[in-house]
Amino acid sequence: VKNMGWSGRFRIRLKHHTLLLSATSLLLLTVYIIVPGDDKKYLWSMATAYTSIILLAVTLMIGPLNLIRGKLNPVSTDLRRDIGIWCAATGLAHVIVGIQVHMGNIWLYFFKAVEGVDSFKLRNDFFGYANYAGLLAGLILLLLLLLSNDLSLNILKSKRWKSFQQTIYLLFVLTLAHGVMFQVIEKRKMPLVILFGVLILIPLIIQIKGFQAFQRKIRK
Repeated sequence: VKNMGWSGRFRIRLKHHTLLLSATSLLLLTVYIIVPGDDKKYLWSMATAYTSIILLAVTLMIGPLNLIRGKLNPVSTDLRRDIGIWCAATGLAHVIVGIQVHMGNIWLYFFKAVEGVDSFKLRNDFFGYANYAGLLAGLILLLLLLLSNDLSLNILKSKRWKSFQQTIYLLFVLTLAHGVMFQVIEKRKMPLVILFGVLILIPLIIQIKGFQAFQRKIRK
């Protein structure tokens, strides 16, 4: 990619983003249509959530699949970075829409009123924990989005930049926790529960297979 020149790389990335725009739009509309309900905010919250999880799963599988196939796994590739950008965009859209679904006051997602006293305290219930996990996941998405460019890579250098990028694994854990808790809170229908499980299980299996391939490689 580096040897093809700026214009060639620009054309490839433009193609990536055009395809990703189409794929993301299709995923959003598909989830919006298949999820039962009449509340538009809820439907868009679900659409952005599941679309972001799909893109996260794809992002997490690119590196391990390279290892499994015996290919080089560079620090950064435009394809993985571009998919990650769309994952972050839809994930942050989910945060913005999601905090408007259940409560009229955004602060009530994280705090609850103390009865008889004009003050608030941090939520220590299932709903609060789910939202804390979602908020932390959103902050990691924002960090990864801000670092998804050549300037950040050049400033931070490969090792430090990669260490920041590895927070994607924490993002995956937080997404799992947030998603599982909301499956319970909202008593999701079984098809949505199964879809969520599949989207979590597939990248997890691929990650394990990739790690095993890496271990075999370093033993040689």
